[in-house]
Amino acid sequence: MTTVLILGSGPTVVDARDWPRSGIDHILAINNAFAVRPDWDSLIHPEDFDPERLPAHIHPTQRIVTAKDYVPTQNRFGGFVYGGGTMAFTAGYWALAHHRPTVIGFMGCDMTYDQSSGTHFYGAGTADPLRDDITLQSLEAKSARLQLIAARQGCAVVNLSDQPSRLTFPRDRVARLRTARPLRFDSMAASNALARESELGYMVPSGRYWEESDRFDAAALREIDALWLAAAQASGDT
Repeated sequence: MTTVLILGSGPTVVDARDWPRSGIDHILAINNAFAVRPDWDSLIHPEDFDPERLPAHIHPTQRIVTAKDYVPTQNRFGGFVYGGGTMAFTAGYWALAHHRPTVIGFMGCDMTYDQSSGTHFYGAGTADPLRDDITLQSLEAKSARLQLIAARQGCAVVNLSDQPSRLTFPRDRVARLRTARPLRFDSMAASNALARESELGYMVPSGRYWEESDRFDAAALREIDALWLAAAQASGDT
């Protein structure tokens, strides 16, 4: 059994600061979340991340994951247009590919961005899903897609936050991380969604999908989002 904890930059991520490391095999921090706790194993960040905000010291056992690493990985899972162009989902696909986990727990990745209480644990920041992006029409659908693809790989995906969230993963607690079980998924419904993605053919090998956004049909992507949401609903009913 392998468990991965993914830390985002939402305000609640500070709750993970004192979580015991027992039961967690790998900690994958997104962007500034490496500052939450020093025992992170991997740090994943996008191309436009300010180099000055990277950690000053990196232990030999720690790894920085950049676009040259994660773009080919996410392409293996259908690419960014279908998987969602935000780092939380990219981190999920990276974990699936490189750690073969049985459980992935997300913390601080709720993507609700309540301006009244602060959008990020370190203060104000730029929230990826608030930008005009054709891949982010439904965060819930992208969440459902990740959960179903993980289930096909025998991996459970849970949300460790107790706050409002755009993630559709079941809620759980870090103390029970190793007891989480993969979603019993509807294989036909998931296969139908993947087949429609393949038929549409919106793959961008470079990962820079925004440079080709004119060729993407927003309505067609909403159709695929609906297929994933329906597949998740069907899976939940099995």
